[in-house]
Amino acid sequence: MSKTIRLDSTEAAKFAAKIQERSGEPIDMCFQCGECSSACPVSSDMDLMPSTLVRFTQLGLKDELINAKTIWVCASCFHCVTRCPKGIDIAKVAEALRQELLRKKLDYVEVRDLSMEERQEIPQIAIISNLRKFSR
Repeated sequence: MSKTIRLDSTEAAKFAAKIQERSGEPIDMCFQCGECSSACPVSSDMDLMPSTLVRFTQLGLKDELINAKTIWVCASCFHCVTRCPKGIDIAKVAEALRQELLRKKLDYVEVRDLSMEERQEIPQIAIISNLRKFSR
Protein backbone atom coordinates (compact mmCIF):
# COMPACT_ATOMS: atom_id res chain seq x y z
CA MET A 1 0.00 0.00 0.00
CA SER A 2 1.33 3.41 -0.89
CA LYS A 3 1.31 6.25 1.57
CA THR A 4 -1.12 9.05 0.71
CA ILE A 5 0.23 12.51 1.42
CA ARG A 6 -2.36 15.13 2.20
CA LEU A 7 -1.33 18.73 1.77
CA ASP A 8 -2.78 21.96 3.03
CA SER A 9 -2.20 23.81 -0.23
CA THR A 10 -1.85 27.20 1.46
CA GLU A 11 0.81 26.01 3.93
CA ALA A 12 2.59 23.97 1.26
CA ALA A 13 2.72 26.96 -1.08
CA LYS A 14 4.05 29.21 1.71
CA PHE A 15 6.76 26.70 2.56
CA ALA A 16 7.79 26.29 -1.09
CA ALA A 17 7.91 30.07 -1.53
CA LYS A 18 9.99 30.46 1.64
CA ILE A 19 12.57 27.91 0.50
CA GLN A 20 12.70 29.40 -2.99
CA GLU A 21 13.24 32.89 -1.54
CA ARG A 22 15.79 31.74 1.03
CA SER A 23 17.79 29.74 -1.52
CA GLY A 24 17.46 32.29 -4.31
CA GLU A 25 16.94 29.41 -6.73
CA PRO A 26 14.12 29.15 -9.28
CA ILE A 27 12.91 25.76 -8.04
CA ASP A 28 9.63 26.16 -9.92
CA MET A 29 11.63 25.98 -13.18
CA CYS A 30 12.72 22.37 -12.56
CA PHE A 31 11.13 19.91 -14.98
CA GLN A 32 12.54 16.78 -13.34
CA CYS A 33 15.01 15.71 -16.00
CA GLY A 34 17.16 13.90 -13.40
CA GLU A 35 20.51 15.30 -14.56
CA CYS A 36 21.26 16.51 -11.03
CA SER A 37 20.68 13.07 -9.54
CA SER A 38 22.86 11.35 -12.13
CA ALA A 39 25.68 13.84 -11.52
CA CYS A 40 25.63 13.70 -7.71
CA PRO A 41 28.68 11.86 -6.31
CA VAL A 42 26.97 11.20 -2.96
CA SER A 43 23.51 10.21 -4.23
CA SER A 44 24.08 6.61 -3.12
CA ASP A 45 24.03 7.85 0.49
CA MET A 46 20.85 9.92 0.06
CA ASP A 47 17.33 8.88 0.95
CA LEU A 48 15.90 11.39 -1.56
CA MET A 49 17.60 11.96 -4.90
CA PRO A 50 18.44 15.63 -5.67
CA SER A 51 15.64 15.83 -8.26
CA THR A 52 13.19 14.46 -5.68
CA LEU A 53 14.40 17.05 -3.18
CA VAL A 54 13.49 19.79 -5.66
CA ARG A 55 10.14 18.19 -6.50
CA PHE A 56 9.20 17.84 -2.84
CA THR A 57 10.17 21.49 -2.36
CA GLN A 58 7.95 22.48 -5.27
CA LEU A 59 5.10 20.58 -3.61
CA GLY A 60 5.83 22.06 -0.17
CA LEU A 61 6.34 18.69 1.52
CA LYS A 62 7.97 20.23 4.58
CA ASP A 63 7.97 17.21 6.90
CA GLU A 64 9.45 14.88 4.30
CA LEU A 65 12.15 17.42 3.45
CA ILE A 66 13.31 18.45 6.90
CA ASN A 67 13.42 14.82 8.01
CA ALA A 68 15.41 13.72 4.97
CA LYS A 69 19.00 12.60 5.33
CA THR A 70 19.70 14.12 1.91
CA ILE A 71 19.90 17.72 3.12
CA TRP A 72 22.78 16.75 5.43
CA VAL A 73 24.53 14.43 2.96
CA CYS A 74 24.77 17.05 0.17
CA ALA A 75 28.46 17.81 -0.24
CA SER A 76 27.86 21.19 -1.92
CA CYS A 77 30.12 20.09 -4.76
CA PHE A 78 28.01 21.87 -7.42
CA HIS A 79 27.91 18.91 -9.84
CA CYS A 80 24.13 19.35 -9.86
CA VAL A 81 24.22 22.96 -11.02
CA THR A 82 26.75 22.25 -13.76
CA ARG A 83 24.46 19.56 -15.20
CA CYS A 84 21.12 21.32 -14.68
CA PRO A 85 19.69 22.73 -17.94
CA LYS A 86 17.91 25.41 -15.87
CA GLY A 87 20.97 26.22 -13.73
CA ILE A 88 19.31 25.36 -10.42
CA ASP A 89 21.82 25.05 -7.59
CA ILE A 90 20.39 22.27 -5.45
CA ALA A 91 23.13 22.78 -2.85
CA LYS A 92 21.55 26.17 -2.11
CA VAL A 93 18.13 24.54 -1.80
CA ALA A 94 19.58 21.95 0.61
CA GLU A 95 21.20 24.78 2.60
CA ALA A 96 17.87 26.62 2.81
CA LEU A 97 16.24 23.44 4.12
CA ARG A 98 19.02 22.96 6.69
CA GLN A 99 18.51 26.54 7.80
CA GLU A 100 14.81 25.83 8.25
CA LEU A 101 15.71 23.05 10.68
CA LEU A 102 18.54 24.88 12.42
CA ARG A 103 16.39 27.96 13.01
CA LYS A 104 13.95 25.73 14.86
CA LYS A 105 16.84 24.33 16.92
CA LEU A 106 15.92 20.76 16.00
CA ASP A 107 18.40 17.91 16.27
CA TYR A 108 20.84 17.27 13.44
CA VAL A 109 23.63 14.84 12.68
CA GLU A 110 26.76 15.08 14.82
CA VAL A 111 29.86 13.90 12.99
CA ARG A 112 31.26 12.60 16.30
CA ASP A 113 28.21 10.34 16.66
CA LEU A 114 28.88 8.53 13.38
CA SER A 115 30.05 4.96 13.77
CA MET A 116 33.55 4.06 12.62
CA GLU A 117 32.00 2.13 9.71
CA GLU A 118 29.96 5.17 8.63
CA ARG A 119 33.04 7.39 8.88
CA GLN A 120 34.93 5.04 6.58
CA GLU A 121 32.10 4.75 4.04
CA ILE A 122 30.98 8.40 3.83
CA PRO A 123 33.01 10.40 1.30
CA GLN A 124 35.52 12.72 2.98
CA ILE A 125 34.11 15.74 1.17
CA ALA A 126 30.71 15.07 2.78
CA ILE A 127 32.25 14.90 6.26
CA ILE A 128 34.23 18.10 5.73
CA SER A 129 31.16 19.81 4.33
CA ASN A 130 29.19 18.73 7.40
CA LEU A 131 31.84 20.18 9.70
CA ARG A 132 31.38 23.56 8.03
CA LYS A 133 27.58 23.34 8.04
CA PHE A 134 27.29 22.26 11.64
CA SER A 135 29.68 24.68 13.29
CA ARG A 136 27.86 26.63 15.93
